[in-house]
Amino acid sequence: MSSKKKKHFLGMPAPLGYVPGLGRGATGFTTRSDIGPARDANDPVDDRHAPPGKRTVGDQMKKSQQENDDEEDLNDSNYDEFNGYAGSLFSSGPYEKDDEEADAIYNAVDKRLDERRKDRREQREREEIEKYRMERPKIQQQFSDLKRKLVEVSEEEWLNIPEVGDARNKRQRNPRHEKLTPIPDSFLAKHMHGSSDQHNSVDPRQLKYGAGLTTPYPGTGLNTPFPGGMTPGLMTPGSGELDMRKIGQARNTLMDMRLSQVSDSVSGQTVVDPKGYLTDLNSMIPTYGGDINDIKKARLLLKSVRETNPHHPPAWIASARLEEVTGKLQVARNLIMKATEMCPKSEDVWLEAARLQPGDSAKAVVANAVRHLPQSVRVWIRAADLETELKAKKRVLRKALEQVPNSVRLWKAAVELEDPDDARILLSRAVECCPTSVELWLALARLETYENARRVLNKARENVPTDRHIWVTAAKLEEANGNTTMVDKIVDRAIASLRANGVEINRDQWIQDSEECDKAGSVATCQAIIRAVIGIGVEEEDRKHAWMEDAESCIVHSALECARAIYAYALQVFPSKKSVWLRAAYFEKNHGTRDSLEALLQRAVAHCPKAEVLWLMGAKSKWLAGDVPSARSILALAFQANPNSEEIWLAAIKLESENNEDERARRLLAKARSSAPTARVFMKSVKLEWVLENISRALDLCQEALHHYEQFPKLWMMKGQVFQQLENVEDARQSYSQGLKKCPQSAPLWLLLSRLEETAGQLTRARAILEKARLKNPQHPELWLESVRLEYRAGLKNIASTLMAKAMQECPNSGILWAEAIFLETRPQRKTKSVDALKKCEHDPHVLLAVGKLFWSERKITKAREWFLRTVKIDPDLGDAWGYFYKFELQHGTQEQQEEVMKRCENVEPRHGELWCQMSKDIKNWRKKPSEVLELVANKLTNTF
Repeated sequence: MSSKKKKHFLGMPAPLGYVPGLGRGATGFTTRSDIGPARDANDPVDDRHAPPGKRTVGDQMKKSQQENDDEEDLNDSNYDEFNGYAGSLFSSGPYEKDDEEADAIYNAVDKRLDERRKDRREQREREEIEKYRMERPKIQQQFSDLKRKLVEVSEEEWLNIPEVGDARNKRQRNPRHEKLTPIPDSFLAKHMHGSSDQHNSVDPRQLKYGAGLTTPYPGTGLNTPFPGGMTPGLMTPGSGELDMRKIGQARNTLMDMRLSQVSDSVSGQTVVDPKGYLTDLNSMIPTYGGDINDIKKARLLLKSVRETNPHHPPAWIASARLEEVTGKLQVARNLIMKATEMCPKSEDVWLEAARLQPGDSAKAVVANAVRHLPQSVRVWIRAADLETELKAKKRVLRKALEQVPNSVRLWKAAVELEDPDDARILLSRAVECCPTSVELWLALARLETYENARRVLNKARENVPTDRHIWVTAAKLEEANGNTTMVDKIVDRAIASLRANGVEINRDQWIQDSEECDKAGSVATCQAIIRAVIGIGVEEEDRKHAWMEDAESCIVHSALECARAIYAYALQVFPSKKSVWLRAAYFEKNHGTRDSLEALLQRAVAHCPKAEVLWLMGAKSKWLAGDVPSARSILALAFQANPNSEEIWLAAIKLESENNEDERARRLLAKARSSAPTARVFMKSVKLEWVLENISRALDLCQEALHHYEQFPKLWMMKGQVFQQLENVEDARQSYSQGLKKCPQSAPLWLLLSRLEETAGQLTRARAILEKARLKNPQHPELWLESVRLEYRAGLKNIASTLMAKAMQECPNSGILWAEAIFLETRPQRKTKSVDALKKCEHDPHVLLAVGKLFWSERKITKAREWFLRTVKIDPDLGDAWGYFYKFELQHGTQEQQEEVMKRCENVEPRHGELWCQMSKDIKNWRKKPSEVLELVANKLTNTF
């Protein structure tokens, strides 16, 4: 029974790798008895005789850890790209039997490879040794030819050769530094005329004051009674006065002697060049102006970087550039050449070496770089740049293309050096090697004929289906060859194809392409692109605003056809928008022709017949062209579309009066007064009779108008001016006074009444009127300005200045007051006042005009012209600015500049300005054109500022 219960494996050895309990999930554990008792780091070790530093458990643990760390050197300087780290990464691991077998196999392979390469290696070593000995021969090899000539020396010549010995004298054998002591000026002066201490003449002052120590200042010196006190060292001014010029000559002679002593009398050439001596000294001055300590620190840091990681190219480049900056160019070259040995695969190192080396040496460096980096495009480009001859450049670039055939940069550089025929051949090969380069495809298409260019562009679209420039070039090609019908189709296909290939249509980029087409003369392509992309990415409610901004941007960029295309598209979408038609009309007026403007206006009035300004622009265009009947017909059509329109009535009246059709103008005015009576129609009627010198009729019409429109101040002004022309001061005063009762807010009426009283000699009354006007109209700068000028004209400059100060307090931002205040100041203070004015009113045209006049008065012509240009740009409607500008150009400008100012003034037709209104509204000048009024204003102006 006992034998049956006994297990068969009892007493047998455990199988290999057996772990008790592993099968049922038990894990092994370690008890304290397995590892020994726990020890604290400060517990002493068992060895009682342990040396210091190893007497505790913690010390021994630190020591063992340091030894393990020292075994592995994982620094970058100890790393090799092929062999890895010099030390083994796994030295701490166990060295087993399979590791030994692997090492044996590797050693056998290395030995076998070494035997195979032994012959080639030995041959290479022999060649390197021979090359080294040829470049750096020993001294005995250098004198080998002279040794061979010794066979020709006879015995007698041999015996006559002197023994080797030191033939120098004692001073040369034992050199000592020569001690030089500067000679004082007193010593040179003492021995200038001889070494005798005796005086052959008596100082005249000694005869007068007696011998002794005398100072050169009479009355303050010490006249000693001791004779003979005048020693040679203490010389008073007299016959022994120092001659510094002779001392300087003596020093120059001494320097010349020193330089002559250093000359080599054997060869005939001096070792020291006296003329270039100072030049050489200047060349030794370091060019770097920084701190020398900073240079030393930088040099030390870079040296540390190089030694720590010798294969780090930026460290070498920085070191070389540091030496270059400090003026040590040769050191920089040596460093960078060492870098090429340590980092032969670095492109930047080779390029820096080529930059630092001179001509032929740079070529050698680049040739060496090409051997190490045959695929480097930058190195090849540098090699081509170093060549001076065109043929050599071509040869280098073709070799480069053999090595790097897919480099677009190399192909472009090679093509630029060729003539068109060879360039076409090169480009045909280039697009094969670089099929994704759009620039190469387009360049080839430009050089090909029409049919071949179409094929080239088709192939380019196949290879690069996501580039828009190919499509744009195709459209330009069709337009250039007269096939304009294909342009729109190509642009539409381009948009569809690019979208199909997942390309986002960027509206701004396409508009920029259209501007480039416009500048290149491809008008049809430009317009087709605008039509295709102008509506992309714009919200429906923002279309008008966005398109007007796009048109303005194109005008700023001088892309006029693009702007015209945008306006045309906008007018198709918004045919009834008056503002769009007006913008397009102004564009054609400023940048187009008269025919294009009239054609646009015809379409505009057809779509917007109620827009009076469009009718008037069309009529004015015809009138300026001299076609008065067409202008009348346009105004007649405008009457039909806009019956009883005041603007059209007045335009028709002006057309007739300007063309000397006075009776027709009268009939039109009478008809207008009956059908569309307004204050302006009555005013034009009064003025027409006034300028035609029908004074009584003018006064009757004026009285009739005032019966209906007594709140219209211009009628009161005209009535008073008519009486002034008749020299009827009392009626004129009464007219102005009645007008002011009805229109107390009209500043021009107050000004006319004040000037009437001033003209009549009633200065106090004029002053009172202006004060009353200021009370009725507070903070009115024109009234304050007239008050200041009234006092100034009366000669009361102090009162004028006081009034100006009050005016500036009440109207601190008035440009006309600041402009007047500048010239009320004295000349030295005007510039300061102008700066204050510009701070308060930076963009006011009156202030800008005053600053221009100020520069003009100081004869700063260029600055004055700039400020006048700025003034007429900010407010082109200010006629006084044009008058001053034209007067300035008449005095300081050329004929072209004068004509330019005149032309610009005619285009803008200014209507405002104190002096301009005075001239243009004068009855004598009622039919004069803006150019004639401009001349009158310029003649009226005087340079009183």
